[in-house]
Amino acid sequence: MTATPVLTIVGSAIHDIPSFYAEINRVFMAHEDWKLGESLDALDDMLRGGYGAVRGGGPVILVWQDIDRARSHLGFAATCAFLEAKLQRPDRYDVARIDRQLADLKSGTGQTYFDIILDIIAGHPNIDLVAA
Repeated sequence: MTATPVLTIVGSAIHDIPSFYAEINRVFMAHEDWKLGESLDALDDMLRGGYGAVRGGGPVILVWQDIDRARSHLGFAATCAFLEAKLQRPDRYDVARIDRQLADLKSGTGQTYFDIILDIIAGHPNIDLVAA
């Protein structure tokens, strides 16, 4: 019987969205010759098991150290900046949808970037997230 791999995200290394992806690349993409871009869709695809440390989609224990620090740094301010940057690219993004997301966030009913990450992880039953 093979032991379930344990991967560890160091939350203290995360202070914004780019550093989150740097940490994800350190943890999940160390043995790949390319890196994951700053994309929630790419994160979802990677966790599906097509490449990286979860290649094959087998079970993985994901320990997220200092998760509350990461929650803070990927919270309201980071999410507002992320959405507002998208609004500057109306040729690429659905501005009406982004406006709704931003309004929901500002009213307290929308998801932060961190919340979205947790939802993505939760959508992969092969990933057992352990908050530390």
